[in-house]
Amino acid sequence: MKPQTLRVAAVQMACSADPDTNLRHIDEQLEKAASAGVQLVLLQELHNHRYFCQSENPENFDLAETIPGPTTEHLSEQARRHELVIVASLFERRASGLYHNTAVVLDSDGSLAGKYRKMHVPDDPGYHEKFYFTPGDLGFLPITTRAGKLGVLICWDQWYPEAARLMALAGAELLLYPTAIGWDDEDNETEQQRQLEAWMTVQRAHAVSNGLPVIACNRSGYEADPEGGSNGIRFWGSSFIAGPQGELLARAPAQENILLIADIDLARNEQVRRIWPFLRDRRIDAYDDLTRRFRD
Repeated sequence: MKPQTLRVAAVQMACSADPDTNLRHIDEQLEKAASAGVQLVLLQELHNHRYFCQSENPENFDLAETIPGPTTEHLSEQARRHELVIVASLFERRASGLYHNTAVVLDSDGSLAGKYRKMHVPDDPGYHEKFYFTPGDLGFLPITTRAGKLGVLICWDQWYPEAARLMALAGAELLLYPTAIGWDDEDNETEQQRQLEAWMTVQRAHAVSNGLPVIACNRSGYEADPEGGSNGIRFWGSSFIAGPQGELLARAPAQENILLIADIDLARNEQVRRIWPFLRDRRIDAYDDLTRRFRD
């Protein structure tokens, strides 16, 4: 039977250039999480590697792996051993020349419960993801686990209310965002703070407008541009866990490796939706233009 109180965790970390080192750190955090009674663990976006999308280099496609594959097999064993639901984030090799930014969900018995392929793919200075990733084609469908129905989205998806709403309408009980986002050191402190607050605000707003808890796990640490074309990225960490009214249950520092833990009362989803019945009052008869790019 699904628990009403769910202890969850996010593994915020600075990534090494060595995938084995990163996985060893993750293994240590999973063991700590299990010892603390955690039932669901969210890992950050593309946690096996440094953020290779800072440059367009065809050799980076060698980092991709199949699903199932080496990392899912490794984390599957960790999930089974610790009885944890694990949400991981991988560079998926689907076929020759076809790659995705993919989240995989491993249930607490080690089985592969499902996967989500990133739908919104950015192309900005320092974030050349369109070079590497084909947009997702699995839609916005929650993945059923022993911890509940998980609405898993990835990084750039977090800015789109449509994605969170569609997950909610399909029955998601939590929204989860593995993320890799940070600052350009050329931006002044005021601008950096605006960006961070916007990032937190938009995701907490998804919690409010859908009456669902949100877990956002972001990487930390500085990563140089391997080709020297920019100042690199200082990932701002600040992972957080929020309740269904956007209330902060836990928040990580900006620059620290941390296992962030919080207890989520899933029964509050129902209570909040009764007092704020946004789904009841939606004007679905008037939303046809949402499928247009722009109304001229």
